[in-house]
Amino acid sequence: MPRYDPEITRRKILFAMGLIPASITLGSSKNSWALTSQVNISSDNSYRYIESNGIPDHNTGSFPNRGNPNHISEQKHKFRVKINPQKASKPIKLGMGPFGVAINGVPFEPFAAEFWNRDRNSGWQYEAMTGFINLGLDKNNAHVQPNGSYHYHGIPTGLIKSWSPNSHSPVLGYAADGFPIYGLLGTSNSDGSGPIKELTSSWRLKTGARPKNTSSPGGKYDGRFVEDFEFIKGLGDLDELNGKFTITPDYPEGTYAYFLTTNYPYIPRLFAGEPDPSFIRRPRKGHDSRHKRPKRGETHPPRHKKRF
Repeated sequence: MPRYDPEITRRKILFAMGLIPASITLGSSKNSWALTSQVNISSDNSYRYIESNGIPDHNTGSFPNRGNPNHISEQKHKFRVKINPQKASKPIKLGMGPFGVAINGVPFEPFAAEFWNRDRNSGWQYEAMTGFINLGLDKNNAHVQPNGSYHYHGIPTGLIKSWSPNSHSPVLGYAADGFPIYGLLGTSNSDGSGPIKELTSSWRLKTGARPKNTSSPGGKYDGRFVEDFEFIKGLGDLDELNGKFTITPDYPEGTYAYFLTTNYPYIPRLFAGEPDPSFIRRPRKGHDSRHKRPKRGETHPPRHKKRF
C-alpha cells in the first residue's frame, strides 16, 4: 500500500529539477506526439492574454499509460488575466478547474476528480500528488484529460530548462486572478533581501485519525485525501494561499505572488483576487473518470487492471 512521505516527494521533485544529486529513478520521458507547442502572450492596458494549443514545450511521459488512458491532443486555450490584479477581501476557493496557466500555455490544475464513495459531495477528495491513486502522472507532475488536455498537478519540472539554487525562480505562469506564479525558490525576506532559498508551505498533515462515522472514510490522516491537510500559520514561509508579498526581479516595486512547493498544496488552491471568467469551465465528466474508483466504504484506491 502506498505511504505518503513528504521528504521523498520533495527529493523527487528537486532531483527532477537538477537541484540535488540523483538517488532515485524517476523513469524515462519522451515526446508522445508529433505536434508543436504554440503559445501567444499579448497584453493591453488592462489584461494579459494567453492563447495556446496546450502542447507543452518539453518532453512528457508516455500517454496513454496504465494510470491514464488518454492521448495528448491540441487544444484551443484562451485565458485572460488582469495586468494589475487586486486582492479580494478574503480568499476565494478554487473549484474543479485551472488555478492558472503556465507561460507555455499549459494549465495548472491541482485537484483530481476522484472522491470517496465516488461522491463529489462526500467531503473527501483524493489528493492527486500523494500516490494513493494512480493517475499516470509523468515526471512533470502532469497527465491528460479525456479531451486530450495536458495539465500540471504539481511543479512542472520540464518547463524551465535550467535551475540554479542561487537564483530567484522565474515567473512560471499566472494565476486566474492575475498574480504571478513562481517556482519554489525565492528570497528569504519580502523586501527582496536575504539569501535565495526553497520557500516552504505552511500546510501539514493532520495528526490522529479521521472521524469514525458513516460520512467519513475513517482511518488515520495519511495524505490520501485533500482534507487530511491543515494550515498552520507561520509553519513555513508562505501563507494559506501558498503565496506572499515579495519583491522580485520581475516586480521591483513588489507584488503578491504565489509559489509552487514540493509538498502540499504543491499548486495553490485559494485565490487572493477574483479569478477571471476565462478560467471557468462548464461541469463535465471528471478527467480521471476512466479510473476504477473505490467502492463504497473503501478508504484506499483499488488495484488497477492493466489496460495497455
